[in-house]
Formats: sequence, structure tokens, C-alpha cells
Amino acid sequence: MADTDPVGRPGSDPDESALEVAADVAERLAVGFSRVLRELDVQVPTSATINYAQALGIVGLGDWRPVYWAGRSTLVRRPEDLPMYNRAFTAFWQQRAPQGMTVEGTPPPVTIALEMDDGDSANEDDEEHAPPGDVQAVRFSRTEILTDKDFGDCTKEELDQLSKLMSELRFTTHHRSSRRQIPVKNRGDRPDLKRTVRWAIRHQGEPMKRAFTANATRPRRLVLVLDVSGSMETYARALIRFVHAAVVARGRVEAFALGTRLTRITRQLSNRDPDAAIRSATPDVKDWAGGTRLGEGLQQFNDEWGIRGMARGSVVVVLSDGWDRGDPSELAEQMERLHRVTHQLVWVNPLKATKGYAPLAAGMAAALPHVDTFVPGNSYRSLDELARILTGQLEYAGD
Repeated sequence: MADTDPVGRPGSDPDESALEVAADVAERLAVGFSRVLRELDVQVPTSATINYAQALGIVGLGDWRPVYWAGRSTLVRRPEDLPMYNRAFTAFWQQRAPQGMTVEGTPPPVTIALEMDDGDSANEDDEEHAPPGDVQAVRFSRTEILTDKDFGDCTKEELDQLSKLMSELRFTTHHRSSRRQIPVKNRGDRPDLKRTVRWAIRHQGEPMKRAFTANATRPRRLVLVLDVSGSMETYARALIRFVHAAVVARGRVEAFALGTRLTRITRQLSNRDPDAAIRSATPDVKDWAGGTRLGEGLQQFNDEWGIRGMARGSVVVVLSDGWDRGDPSELAEQMERLHRVTHQLVWVNPLKATKGYAPLAAGMAAALPHVDTFVPGNSYRSLDELARILTGQLEYAGD
């Protein structure tokens, strides 16, 4: 049975009409089954789980033949995973031991927790309805799917939930040496004469122990330039929450909005309430959802702030899809100027996550040769990876 399709033995009358399944229940079932497959070393990406949940909503649960084929079409990516898929399907959906496997006792039934809120502690009602010790409870986390959801498909409520997740990101950038000296326990860069003499006085003037100092370090300044043009509107409403989270998370962060003009919005985004901060910044950004002049905007940034000192030795992140109505040569020139003074120049493009994406837009093609790191930015997962890239914890392995 392990190597054959389990649809040969129906678990219900095949003529029975398919039972409709709510979207949230379909998501919970898909997540639970995907976890069982992952425990069997079957590679199941989150996108496949989402597709399976959508398929369950269409085929229903009245007859598990369509349930089987829906999962086989969406969750199985390699032929060698098919035997494990059949075994997992038999155990999870039919709740019986598949042939060809040694199982002690009766397979434990699976209980789907229909009402489960992320991050909430179990209350008395949860304890009262908790499954017995021999029952496996498949618990569903809506956040698991939301973190991979494209920002363009998110509702206002989902963006609010993602804002809470973004506030937990670490925005520490690479460190740079400071002129300030700090005491160190081991041998450092310079001898600390004051502490050495103080210790010697305690031992009748004998320098029994020598003290040293070393150069202190501090995080490099982080500069975020967000494209708020019309082509970026669906993503800018989420990315500005990411920019806000960075501004309130640490010092030495600067934020700019860029469309047909450049607007500094660091002060407006300093309010810890994301909605209040965005409402404060919106009136000052006159060109929201307008045109795009990336070259002119970066020239203004270089002339007024960047080259003068703000971008020197800093980590600069440009969040844009690369669509530009201006002269591509001007954008290339300003990107080259900016790249010469920055420690790291990162370009975040939400479109990069699209299958088959190529930087064919004239603006993106002109800017790309002067970019150190080119990453997607269409979901919370991609922004989480960006935050870890900025801290040096993760090296981007993209193309």
C-alpha cells in the first residue's frame, strides 16, 4: 500500500456529494497535513500548502479521492516523495496504518483545533476541550501563511498584523570603529595608563597588572529611500510600515519618500504608533502614487544629504520597482555617486519575487550595476531576510 495510490479504497460513498469546507478549516487541514509530510522529509514549501488549502476549498471533503489528488498535484514535487505521500495520506486522512509500515498499536486520531489565536495563552476553555494524551492536535497558525503572502494581496487588517511582526525585527547594521576608547579585559589596542597607575598604587607602586583600551564600535547609519510612485502603490503601503519599524527600533536611521520629488520623513515616522506615524507623514508626501523621477530624487539626496555625510560609510537601502520616467543615464550616474560613499548599497524590488523576473525596466537596468545586494521585498518573509542581511547574519544567496 505504501507504493500504491490509496484511492483504491474509498473511505466514504463515492456518490456522496462533496461537503463544503470553510476557508479557515481548509487552511488548518492543509497546514496539518503539510507538517506530517515535512516530518517524513518531504519538501513542502509554504506556497504549496496555500495551493492545497485553496484546492480543498474547491473539491470539498465529502469524497477523499479529490482530496488525495489535490494534495498529490500541489504537495508532491519529486517522484521519490510519492511513497511517503501515500503513507502520510493514509495515516492522516484515513487514520489507519498504511501497509508496508510497522506501527505499534493503533494510529492516534488527529484533532483539528478550529479556534486558535496566535500568541494567546491557553485559557480555561482551551484546557477543558484539550485533546487527551493519545490524540495529536494539529494547531494552525495563521501567521505562518501570512508571512509569505504577497503585500499586494494583503488587506488592511493583515497589514496591521504584519506591522506587529515588523516591530520585532532587528535593524542593527554592520558596525564601524569609533574614535572613543573603552576599557577591555584582555590586551587591547592601546595601554590605559590611568588605570595601570591606579592599580600599581594598590601594590606599593609595582605595576603588577597592565590595563588596555580598544576602539569602541557602533552600528552604521541606516538610510531608507522608499519609492511611493503609482507603480509601487500596492507595496508602498506595506513597505512604509517596514520603514517606520526601522526608524523607531534604533537610532541613526533616516527615512525618505521618493516619487517625483524627495521628502525626508524621519521625524514624522518617529511616533511609535504606526498608524499615527503614517498619517503624520502622508500630508508631507505630496507625490504619493504619482510619477517617478528616481534619478532626480537621488541627485537631490546626494547633493543635500548623502555626499555631505549622511551616506558616507552608511548602509543605504532603496525600496523601488525600478520603473522610472526620467533619463536612465542620470539614474546610473547618481547610483554610481552614491555607491562610492556608502558601506553597502541595497536595492529592494518587490517584483524580483515574480517567477521569471528579469530587470528589463530601463531604470532598474541602469541602477543594478552599482548595487551591492539586490533582494525581493514582496512579503514579510523577504523583509525578515533583508533585516538579517543588514545585520550580517545572512548572506543573500539569490541570483
